[in-house]
Amino acid sequence: MTSMTHDGPQITGGVDTHGLTHHAAVIDGVGRHLADREFPATIRGYRDLLDWMRSHGTLVAAGVEGTGAYRAELARVLTAAGVTVIDVDRPDRKTRRMKGKSDPIDAYAAATAVLSGRATGTPKSRDGVVEAVRVLRIARRGAVKARTQAMNQIRGLLVSVPAMLREQVAGLDRAALIRTLARLRPGDDLSRPLAATRASLRRLARRHQAMDAEIAELDAEIGPLVSQAAPALLELFGVGPETAGQLLASAGDNPQRMRSEGAFAHLAGVAPIPASSGRTHRHRLNRGGDRAANNALHTIVLVRMRFDERTRAYVERRTREGLSKKDIMRCLKRFVAREVYRALTSTPTTQITRNNVVPAA
Repeated sequence: MTSMTHDGPQITGGVDTHGLTHHAAVIDGVGRHLADREFPATIRGYRDLLDWMRSHGTLVAAGVEGTGAYRAELARVLTAAGVTVIDVDRPDRKTRRMKGKSDPIDAYAAATAVLSGRATGTPKSRDGVVEAVRVLRIARRGAVKARTQAMNQIRGLLVSVPAMLREQVAGLDRAALIRTLARLRPGDDLSRPLAATRASLRRLARRHQAMDAEIAELDAEIGPLVSQAAPALLELFGVGPETAGQLLASAGDNPQRMRSEGAFAHLAGVAPIPASSGRTHRHRLNRGGDRAANNALHTIVLVRMRFDERTRAYVERRTREGLSKKDIMRCLKRFVAREVYRALTSTPTTQITRNNVVPAA
């Protein structure tokens, strides 16, 4: 689809999205409600929605309430048509209690948020290598959970099995335990509890092996994609393919949508929050933001605190100054976020030097 120029007054659109339908609304340049209408959540419906909005004037921008999940394809269609798409947060509970809740109300609220400048977020483009990394990591995360669940079930069964079977696997590490259980022969008569237990343990062990193989396959597929998307990110101390993949997924295929490293810090939930009162002047941990990205930064900091000499020296110095471990890690995560932002916004061909320097304060 190509961008078109339309005569008429400038208008702003808003969309409240659902699984099967999307409700659209348009307002004029001073915020007056012009019209609203519901459209099916299909390719044809998206195009009809765009044509309907443009029939009321020159469409300046469209606010979409959350551009992930149900809204992703609508955002792609609008962007491909040359429309500026703004990611709008849903109204808070206080506003909804005061003004009520309905699809037209939410659609008009999204348009008003864009017109007023309250909503300024640029949605993820979801059309490049990073999107491929994200969807593959979903499968990997599910495989890891299934493997962990299988291991927990195996250990739970081994607590109450007859001593003969429990002693057979006592003292084995996880890999040896799985191999041993996968070779069990329960026999044909599963009416006996011991035989049924052997059968259950064998199936769980083989499930664990299958998940191991699936995770290894996914790692082999994800690794090259991460290297292609952000080689500079992997050059940072303590950053591996798993943490790099999560940080890429959080930033999206268009990391330039984050206007500064401070914006990325807010996205990852590592921007310090003032917590001062009276004679106390301090900051506290940020509990907001993308918690998966925050966890990735936390992992990087843990690695550096254990293996990086300069980071360990920094921790010792700040501990002597009276900072708690939480506050020290908050400072380190904020510093790592600065490094990560620079790596994410550099081009894949940009060469950077590994930087292990820790913050001075």
